[in-house]
Order: sequence, then C-alpha cells, then structure tokens
Amino acid sequence: MQKIAIDAMGGDNGPIPIIEGTLQALDERDFKAILVGKKDIILSQIPLKYKDSIEVVEADDVIDMKDLATDALKRKESSIYKAVDLVREKKADGVVSAGHSGATMSLATLRIGRIKGVTRPAIATLMPTMVNNKSSLVLDVGANVDSKANHLFEFGVMGEAYAKDVLGISYPKVGLLSNGEESSKGNEVTKEAYDMLKSLSAFVGNIEGNNIFDGTVDVIVCDGFVGNILLKTSEGVAESISKIIKRNVRKSPLAITGAILMRKVFRILKKQVDYAEYGGAPLIGIDGCAIISHGKSNAKAIKNAIFQAINFSNSKINEDIEEKLKEFKAKNS
Repeated sequence: MQKIAIDAMGGDNGPIPIIEGTLQALDERDFKAILVGKKDIILSQIPLKYKDSIEVVEADDVIDMKDLATDALKRKESSIYKAVDLVREKKADGVVSAGHSGATMSLATLRIGRIKGVTRPAIATLMPTMVNNKSSLVLDVGANVDSKANHLFEFGVMGEAYAKDVLGISYPKVGLLSNGEESSKGNEVTKEAYDMLKSLSAFVGNIEGNNIFDGTVDVIVCDGFVGNILLKTSEGVAESISKIIKRNVRKSPLAITGAILMRKVFRILKKQVDYAEYGGAPLIGIDGCAIISHGKSNAKAIKNAIFQAINFSNSKINEDIEEKLKEFKAKNS
C-alpha cells in the first residue's frame, strides 16, 4: 500500500481543506495517509472511521509564505521538513505540500536528493489544450530561472518520461519553446539545447507560444523564468476571460438566455482551466516524489495532488530518467 506524507499546515487557508482533501482521497483510493502538523488540530478534524488509514506526525513549526526558502533547512521541526524527511527515510512514497513552494522545492532537492545524472530538478505543470481530454506538460515553470542548454535537455528527458510513465502517453511529442519553428531561431541557449534534444526520438523541434494550447505536442520544454511567466499569464487570462463574460452577460437579457443554454459548455471550460483538477505540480528529477500544490488549494485540489503522488510513486519514471541520461552520456563521452 502506498504511503503519502501530507503537509497539513502549509496552505493559505490552514489545515481544514488539506485534511478534507485527504479524507476525500481516502474515500476513492486505497493508500495510507501521513498527515504532518499540529496533532491536536489534525486529530480534532478526523472522523473515527479513518483512524486505520491515517497516521499523524507531530510538527509544531510552520514555514510561512513570508519566510525565506533558505531558512527551511534550519527549521527541522516544521511540517514540511518532517514531511519531506519521511520520503528521505523511505517511510513515505511521496510528499504533498500546499505550503511554501520554495521551501518544499529546496528541501525535496537537498534532503531527498537528485536522480543520478540530473543536474537540476524541474517543476512541471499540465496546461489545457483545444484537443478533447488532452493536456500539455510544461517544464520548467519555476524551479530554475537561469537554465543552460544541458538543463533544457534534461527537462526534455524528464518530460518525456513523465508523459509515458505517469500520463500513459505511448509516444509523446516533445517540443522546445522558442520564438520560431526553425532550428536557427531562439537565443544561444535554446539553439544549443535544440542540437542536444535532437538525440531524443520524441523531439519534434521548436514550437511557438501559439502551440502551447493547440495540442501540437505533449511536452513543452522551457526554462523556469519563461515557464513561470507563461503559467501566471495563462492563469490571469483564464480568470479575466471569465470575468469579462460574466460582466457582459449581465448587461443583456438575450445574452443571459444564451448563457443558460451554454451552461454545459461553460462547465467544461471551467473544468479545463481549474487548477484544482490537476492538484499540483510534480518536482521531477528528485530521487523520490514531491507534489507542489497551490497555496490556495481547496479540498478537491489536495485530493487530486494526492492522486498525482500515488500515480507518480507507482511508476518507474525515476528509473527511466536515470537510464535515459546514462545512455546519452555514454554516447557522447
């Protein structure tokens, strides 16, 4: 049975939605939940019927969003430190946290360690596309803001492995985000990365910004600076479009009628752009499993983040990444 450690104290809205999401996940999947945080608060929110499925680990310190990520290693009594260490000590198969993302990333990288051959882990996230039931995986979206060509190559390898092993895509297509489709386009880093990525059979070349949502590729490679801006811009656009539609619908009786008739379409659209549907972003490249959730995650988001952790830890993604990087190094040594 999979064991998932959950930072119960880290979210913006306190432990309630995190605990609720854990209970919802237990209702749907068979696993052992290890909630880490203030035991008296956690236990007061757990019905007796879940007592055999949940373990509580005491942690009386919480890393606040205002705290520096660099201080996380000193805060050994914090909920995120103890949750990550459960994976390090093989007492848990994965960790989920909606707390301080920088602290989670730093602790997971330094305490759990990197996969052999990985220089820098990357945060990956799923983006909706125009193709039914298809999302594109983007990495990196924030772990590395000054990536070199070899880092981008590693992101391509890690993204392909995640698409195959976790998302179940047999033959994923990997694209490099650039300012043009031609191999000559891009800055010096992306052009060098292009030459390295050519060794991957899944690599289809450069893609542009307009290809992110059209389903052209399954995996999109970029550095964390570009990826994070892409992610935040997409979230802002989706929210703005929703508000614009609602504001203008209220102004016209005809539009209100049309909106009522289009309710099913709006529900589908909302589901596609709702971060809670994806749950969180995996930190790929560490020798374990860590899912970084949004600070404002609701119960549904936590539930889906836990499902991500279960699927990730059940796969052979880390072994496949190590083997692929080993093969590349052997060919180019």
